[in-house]
Amino acid sequence: MKACIMCGGEGTRLRPLTFRRPKPCIPIANTPSIVYLVQHLRDMGCTDIVFTLGYLGGEMETLFGDGSAYGVRVTYVYETEKRGTAGSVKNAEKYLSNEPFLVLGGDHLTNIDLFSLYNQHCTAHPSAFVTLGLITVEDPSEYGIADLEADKEITRFLEKPKPGEAFSNLVSTGIYVCSPEIFSYIPDNTMFDFAKDLFPLLMEKQYRINGWLARGIWSDVGSPKSLREATTWVLQSQIDKNQIPSTSQIQGSIEGPVKIGERVQIGKGSCIVGPVVIDAGTVIEENVLIGPHSSIGKNCQIKSGSRIFSSSLYDKVTIGENSVVCGAIVDELVEIGSQCTVEHGSVIGFGAVVGDGCTVYSHVRIWPEYMVSTKTRVDRICFSDGYDHSFSGS
Repeated sequence: MKACIMCGGEGTRLRPLTFRRPKPCIPIANTPSIVYLVQHLRDMGCTDIVFTLGYLGGEMETLFGDGSAYGVRVTYVYETEKRGTAGSVKNAEKYLSNEPFLVLGGDHLTNIDLFSLYNQHCTAHPSAFVTLGLITVEDPSEYGIADLEADKEITRFLEKPKPGEAFSNLVSTGIYVCSPEIFSYIPDNTMFDFAKDLFPLLMEKQYRINGWLARGIWSDVGSPKSLREATTWVLQSQIDKNQIPSTSQIQGSIEGPVKIGERVQIGKGSCIVGPVVIDAGTVIEENVLIGPHSSIGKNCQIKSGSRIFSSSLYDKVTIGENSVVCGAIVDELVEIGSQCTVEHGSVIGFGAVVGDGCTVYSHVRIWPEYMVSTKTRVDRICFSDGYDHSFSGS
């Protein structure tokens, strides 16, 4: 079983987190999100993976190499220009032309049984060119929706329905199994998407497209909110007992489960309530409270009296005394001063400095290397010179 993972997008919706890393390399519980997907594919029996790369693709090669460390074989195909989702896969045709193959986005996080999806495509209705993984959601307006018959044939497909158009809440996960015949219908050297172009074309020509009803967890990790939700799921599903190495010094209390790295220090009066992961070299001073669903990266310093709830702190973050961080994402090398409050949904880019006594309002984004003056109430996006200011799109 082969898989093609599309990793070419710039991840603008997740800025400022994607200025120095491609979207699939954003950490979830201190591990690049793409690692979870590759491990899941491997566990499903898919060990031959093709990555289509664009923006900061070299970071992916550095992470995976030849794939052997993760139990897979990896091939890299670079896009010289944007060609859409189907065009991206067409670019890797020579590696995928011998058998049906999975197509996934590099930002997917899932525990869906992908082998069953693949097996249905190959056995149930082998005349179908494509089988779409479908899942139910409460609000289908941001997805492609499908009308599915009892024999699993998709008879209608509509991308991002408006009010009054949502004939279904079955949405495409963006996970497909494709037969090699699809390459005949994807033009060379042009923008061409699966949902917008290929699927309508195949249906117009009356070729069969199947659907497969998925069960389990699925996220496209395309926004700060979904990133936090994915972190919660990973912490709940993968940390089920205390893991504390002998090199760490724990003077406070642990209410597990927690996963603690080497040489972590936790001071007197501090309390860690799991599930929480704390990476190597981090120092947590006295009387600090870290609540469930938080992840702390390497070599961070959390000073006395601070509180961290349901937040992700990346590597080398400093939190000053008596500060509170709630439901936020804080990138590498950020310094947050004393007596600060960082509210839920906020995202602080790498190298930013937040002065003492500041309040960062909910859902505010601070661009990399931005300097917030002491006692400022930050209620709007803070852009830095030298960085693109857009944060919508892919």
